[in-house]
Amino acid sequence: MSKTATKAVSRKDMTRAQWTWKEMKKNWVGYAMIAPFIIVFIMFTVAPVLVSIVVSFTDFNMLQVPNFVGVDNYIRLFLDDDIFLIAIKNTFIFAGIVGPSSYLMSYMVAWFINELEPKIRALVTLIFYAPSISGGIYTIFGTLFSGDAYGWANAWLKQLGFITEEINWFEDADYVMPLCIMVSLWCSLGTAFLSFIAGLQGVDRSLYEAGAVDGVRNRWQELWYITLPSMKPQLMFGAIMSITSSFGYGSIVDALCGNPSVDYCAWTITHHLNDYGGSRYEIGYSSAIAVILFGIMIGANKLVKNLISKVGK
Repeated sequence: MSKTATKAVSRKDMTRAQWTWKEMKKNWVGYAMIAPFIIVFIMFTVAPVLVSIVVSFTDFNMLQVPNFVGVDNYIRLFLDDDIFLIAIKNTFIFAGIVGPSSYLMSYMVAWFINELEPKIRALVTLIFYAPSISGGIYTIFGTLFSGDAYGWANAWLKQLGFITEEINWFEDADYVMPLCIMVSLWCSLGTAFLSFIAGLQGVDRSLYEAGAVDGVRNRWQELWYITLPSMKPQLMFGAIMSITSSFGYGSIVDALCGNPSVDYCAWTITHHLNDYGGSRYEIGYSSAIAVILFGIMIGANKLVKNLISKVGK
């Protein structure tokens, strides 16, 4: 019997746990190097999620011992909390518009910038990326849509004869959500945008020559059959970042409209979570909200992963 066959038989005779332990002992140096990250990840990511799930089944106010209440918090959320239902609707509206739009916009802008000369590319990248890290964007839009006659939008519309009285943009329920979505799209060229540029820079140029031999005739075919499949890790990372940011845009609403927004027209799940967890200290109830948001984001990430896996097929 050959050495390879002996190894195959010995692996077959082991359980999965035994084989895993054997491999860990053989590669202990690698596991030792990643141990600090694993420990920190478990302490500050895995453990809080598990604790939130447990606490969501209790009535806990941080002062008294948690009291187990079963699924009462979840029943209260969906049957007795009208504001939470508004928050779910607003969150899905925002995520459904901003998430895909910012993802496609980030990729198309990155694709355009990738065609520029290196020096120009660096400058244009900074110009597009700057709004995502600059808090001054709120000042700009706050001035642009100021509710008095000094607001640029009101001044222009009055000068053109479209309105006769100033519009209080961030106090009118008809305008709050569209304006917040517009600002979010303006600030959406962030980490995902940079990852797309890195992915485009890393595509092997010889693949395009091979594609031309195999029948690729135009730039769109190059994009679908060569570029996108070659940068699937960046596409997945960008999708996760876009989804995460689109489900947590509360800071933009707070900066522009205050908290809460008029008639709760831009109230989201994150607002509801912060309200009950940070202001009312109903930790059990806020944990139930967090678990629902976590489940929604996991489902969205799973859907995106399935869609991206079909790219280039």
